[in-house]
Amino acid sequence: MRLSASKLTVERGGRIVFSDLSFTIEAGRSLTVTGPNGAGKSTLLRALAGLLPPAGGTISLTPASDATLSEEAHYVGHADALKNLLTVAENLEFLGPMLDAGRGGIPVEEALAAFRLSHAAHLPAAYLSAGQRRRAALARLLVAKRPVWLLDEPLTALDIGSQTLMAEIMKAHLAEGGLIVAATHTELGLPGEDLRLGTFA
Repeated sequence: MRLSASKLTVERGGRIVFSDLSFTIEAGRSLTVTGPNGAGKSTLLRALAGLLPPAGGTISLTPASDATLSEEAHYVGHADALKNLLTVAENLEFLGPMLDAGRGGIPVEEALAAFRLSHAAHLPAAYLSAGQRRRAALARLLVAKRPVWLLDEPLTALDIGSQTLMAEIMKAHLAEGGLIVAATHTELGLPGEDLRLGTFA
């Protein structure tokens, strides 16, 4: 599998955020996107996720299939997308079928155990700390199997131990032939390439 962008241009609010951006990522590799605030890191992820139409250029995932890139990708942004009144397990049970479409993934209990949240499975999401909420949001990556992970600051709110855990989970995904595009201010230590975005007037 290969994810490519060619001469990609994206606008927001009538302003060109970046233009003529090109890259290619092969299976088992990552693209770590860095740059100052406002450079377009989150915008790039949203464009790849199909949430923001490009003003120019192309995005492609090969080999081609009936599924779109947005259907083959997990997008985890800044918002955790958890329902406060549902338990942690109920949140994942609700999201799993929508994201998965019967293509695999692991049971909710196993995903929570992988992120060391088994003890919080039956707590309402409203009771979680910021770090626990982030881990619960990231657990959907395992509940629903998708080859492309689009991660916006994946280590935000995580303590050192949880950062190490998430790094191991990301490396395992790559080792299985997955792809990761991650916007970050933090060193991730993933095999792959770096892309630094600058600021625009």
